[in-house]
Amino acid sequence: VQRFISEDRLPHLLLYGPPGTGKTSTILACARQLYREREFGSMVLELNASDDRGIDIVRGPILSFASTRTIFKKGFKLVILDEADAMTQDAQNALRRVIEKFTENTRFCLICNYLSKIIPALQSRCTRFRFGPLTPELMVPRLQHVIQEEGVDVTEDGMKALVTLSSGDMRRALNILQSTSMAFGKVTEENVYTCTGHPLKSDIANILDWMLNQDFSTAYRKITELKTLKGLALQDILTEIHLFVHRGGERVWLWVILERPNFPLPLTKCFLLSTVDFPPSIRIQLLIKLADIEYRLAAGTSEKIQLSSLIAAFQITRDLVVAEA
Repeated sequence: VQRFISEDRLPHLLLYGPPGTGKTSTILACARQLYREREFGSMVLELNASDDRGIDIVRGPILSFASTRTIFKKGFKLVILDEADAMTQDAQNALRRVIEKFTENTRFCLICNYLSKIIPALQSRCTRFRFGPLTPELMVPRLQHVIQEEGVDVTEDGMKALVTLSSGDMRRALNILQSTSMAFGKVTEENVYTCTGHPLKSDIANILDWMLNQDFSTAYRKITELKTLKGLALQDILTEIHLFVHRGGERVWLWVILERPNFPLPLTKCFLLSTVDFPPSIRIQLLIKLADIEYRLAAGTSEKIQLSSLIAAFQITRDLVVAEA
């Protein structure tokens, strides 16, 4: 993009990707570089999803802005259409002709979250740039700059929690940082998780421990008490547990009492269950079960019944692991 600007050969742009990754900031920075402050208003037209951008606006203000030349300035005007995936099909179709007809004196920049919602005819007229979720290496220096400027007290585990929970969304990371700082004063891992309503890693480890090592009634009672105490939704618990099962999280110990014939006392055998230790066939069954529970939760079923189903799935898994062992 920098080269396009320096060589004065900026094409029509289509910036897409998840929110909070710098799409709007990028094009506004380009516009500030292209135009001086006093000519900004006359050379740039920015329309957001909050503005009406139906077919009438495309045929009216956008068309009249694109079609008029500036008398005293060379170069092109810039039309920024933010949240372009919210535009109707008719408006997008009307835009095709406008883009084609006034390329000489106007450049269009479309910004959207979902590329699939932009019609192929518009996609082919623009140079596409995908903005991926930001990596921790990019987020941490910027967060540290904000923390330093604002004088916020942040611990190292608090910083890790901010980066983890924001999932590559810089805007969300800053919002969580601000909320946690205002609510608790100090930004620690526990405070960040509490502020966002996410279950703590220690809570998830406890839930897994109860499901694998306690009997059904005890596990159900303890998880229900924890949910009530911390105000957790089963959907959040399910998402976190899925990460444990799928990617690997904390290691979980499974204690099994083995009855041995010809031996006076029962022996206790311990299995270390991390995700790796689940045999593939058993893990597949468990993931299918978790997917079913999530689907049923999305359909609006009872949380209590789905919690029972979740505990049952893990207890069956435990029995299968023991049987295989």
